[in-house]
Amino acid sequence: LVSIGNICRSPIAEAVFRKLVTDEKVENKWMTDSAAVSDWNVGRSPDTRALSCLRNHGIETAHKARQVTKDDFQTFDYILCMDESNLRDLKRKSNQVKDCKAKIELLGTYDPQKQLIIEDPYYGSEKDFETVYEQCLRCCKAFLEKCH
Repeated sequence: LVSIGNICRSPIAEAVFRKLVTDEKVENKWMTDSAAVSDWNVGRSPDTRALSCLRNHGIETAHKARQVTKDDFQTFDYILCMDESNLRDLKRKSNQVKDCKAKIELLGTYDPQKQLIIEDPYYGSEKDFETVYEQCLRCCKAFLEKCH
């Protein structure tokens, strides 16, 4: 699960998906992680508003931001991202990797409500983080149902 800085959208999506697979008792079949296309926030915890939003839904995360690596393209079956800019960057990076096995897609393509883009809430309010959470929950549920 990839976003630009790995402190807002992608850690929310990662935590949501991890809870879903744990609740479904299929966590041993999934390796779940999140990363950034940029190196801006490497090592940082998620935004406090992201952590607060997750906590409000009974979800904890200890994630620290990291940047996407070449190994990710060779290890993961799916790399799901938040917007077209991420998608472009990931496809460009994947072209430099031999044996890229990851299918790179927008997480929003799985949204039953057809909200393709998950907007960055960084400059927004708590309400924007809640919107991201709700989108991620819908998309992750639909993705899990399709790929389970």
